[in-house]
Amino acid sequence: QVQLVESGGGLVQAGGSLRLSCAASGIIFSIDGMGWYRQAPGKQRELVATITDGGSTNYADFGKGRFTIARDNAKSTVYLQMNSLKPEDTAVYYCNAQLITTLRRSVDTWGRGTQVTVSS
Repeated sequence: QVQLVESGGGLVQAGGSLRLSCAASGIIFSIDGMGWYRQAPGKQRELVATITDGGSTNYADFGKGRFTIARDNAKSTVYLQMNSLKPEDTAVYYCNAQLITTLRRSVDTWGRGTQVTVSS
């Protein structure tokens, strides 16, 4: 069974940094796009950043200049480096990936999420 497992969340003071990781496990052929989304209490889930298998990136406006997404294809892992964190960045952060199975089928997969809390 393929799955995504996030790590790296936690409590940090405003202005601090966190690095989130998300590793894909299970038998997969390859991974297309990967990304991070977040959901704050009472709000809809929103895109944070995405990265293609070729390394092209896309960021939400709130993350530009502060967040950096990267991936290690050899480790089937995507990272999100978050700097200059603000209290409004507090949310559950979810990893997403299009996993390509050995049958060459694309499966849109989500992790369970990791909590990020930024104190003022």
